[in-house]
Amino acid sequence: MPKIHPSAIVEPGAQLGVGVEVGAHAIIGPDVVIGSGTVVGARALLDGRTTIGSDNQIHANAVIGSIPQDKKYAGEPTVLEIGDRNTFREFVTVNTGTIQDQGCTRIGNDNWIMAYVHVAHDCVIGNNVTLANCTQLGGHVVLDDWVTLGGFTGVHQFCRIGAHVMTSVGTTVLQDVPPYLMCAGQGAKPHGLNVEGLRRRGFGPEQIAALKQVYRTLYRSGLGLDEAREQLEARLVALRSDAPIGSPFIRDLDCMVSFLAQVTRSIIR
Repeated sequence: MPKIHPSAIVEPGAQLGVGVEVGAHAIIGPDVVIGSGTVVGARALLDGRTTIGSDNQIHANAVIGSIPQDKKYAGEPTVLEIGDRNTFREFVTVNTGTIQDQGCTRIGNDNWIMAYVHVAHDCVIGNNVTLANCTQLGGHVVLDDWVTLGGFTGVHQFCRIGAHVMTSVGTTVLQDVPPYLMCAGQGAKPHGLNVEGLRRRGFGPEQIAALKQVYRTLYRSGLGLDEAREQLEARLVALRSDAPIGSPFIRDLDCMVSFLAQVTRSIIR
């Protein structure tokens, strides 16, 4: 059975899984579904059409599933979907989606979201993402797996940040950020590969060396984005004909090529 503090309010209709804990003065709205083992801290508010998976940690004063901060929002039945084993620290805010997009904000699994982070409407966050304190995501932002955003990073609406990217403290992201990069600055600029992060995730020396060649093509060759993308696509075709199936080199290059093919806001330069 769930463990609910006497001062908490759980509205009729809310669904709480086995082993859920709800702290003092927390409020759970009527359309909220919480998976087994999730812990909701004191004074947290879980609202809206929100589905939360198993074994999440939601700390004190977090507001999860509130309506979008969008003047066009008019009460439509939009949703928030959260996976498993995520941590939401104090005063995190996460909004539901809007009908101008897919009507859904999505957060995957095993993410670490620190205090005072804001996740706006229609954002999509993958898995194993770390958002340091006071990171702010505008609406419709996409973060791929293993992204790490330094404290006080701000991301402009509709931007996408590729897998394994890391930003420094106080970075402002105004355009898409390709996978594997380090970036920093007001109007983020590339600062090489996120080498240490890649090493920690098991990328070997040869993989990192190959990605450095990709980085040079994209940022050091003098090519425009379209020309660099064509060169990388040709390299991927050649690699697929030579390398064994399942090669990490194919996977890594394919991640970059696929990302660049979907760019709509240009990339950081």
